[in-house]
Amino acid sequence: MRFEDQRQLLIQSLQKSGISDPAVLRAFAAIPREEYVAPDLKNYAYRNQPLPLSERQTISQPLMIAIMMQYAELTSDDVVLEIGTGSGYQAALLAGIVKEVCTVERIESLSLKAQKLLKEQGFRNIYFRIGDGWNGWEKAYPPYKEFSRIIVTAGASEIPEKLLAQLADNGVLIIPVGAEGYQILTRVVRHGSELSVTHHGACTFVPLVKS
Repeated sequence: MRFEDQRQLLIQSLQKSGISDPAVLRAFAAIPREEYVAPDLKNYAYRNQPLPLSERQTISQPLMIAIMMQYAELTSDDVVLEIGTGSGYQAALLAGIVKEVCTVERIESLSLKAQKLLKEQGFRNIYFRIGDGWNGWEKAYPPYKEFSRIIVTAGASEIPEKLLAQLADNGVLIIPVGAEGYQILTRVVRHGSELSVTHHGACTFVPLVKS
């Protein structure tokens, strides 16, 4: 079956699982996931499952990515901070919806590979930082101090204070929080100095490592 047909089947699966945000579904229709997985795993690209990357990392399950993006309530005006560039797949999905994506990856080899691929795919609204995701967008260009949306693609033992400090008023932070191997998907919304925290089910991500 052609990758284009497999992509449409994936979108139908996402819809059946409760993904209804039109922008999220359009993003999944536009981005070729097969380009973001290892060459020997291309035939598995549209299975609704995580797949291994190098450096003991993973490309997340499509449904989990879609859930996080839907809970973020993305708009075309958003500047999004992504923690965990990985293969670049979610950055590509985000970049098709929002104004700009600033993405942080701790592992240099992964970041450089993602940068090359995303530039080859024609993206010009994605910016990169290699460093500790716990610190967010620190000493990086563009010199943003806060973000309307923050999405963390690794499991954190707690919500990093520096990420909360970089969350704009009325901004939304989506992050898996918990022990290694088991986290709870957590949504934080800032209203001035107040934070509203809700929980949205169990998930499993690679750990958000402090450098």
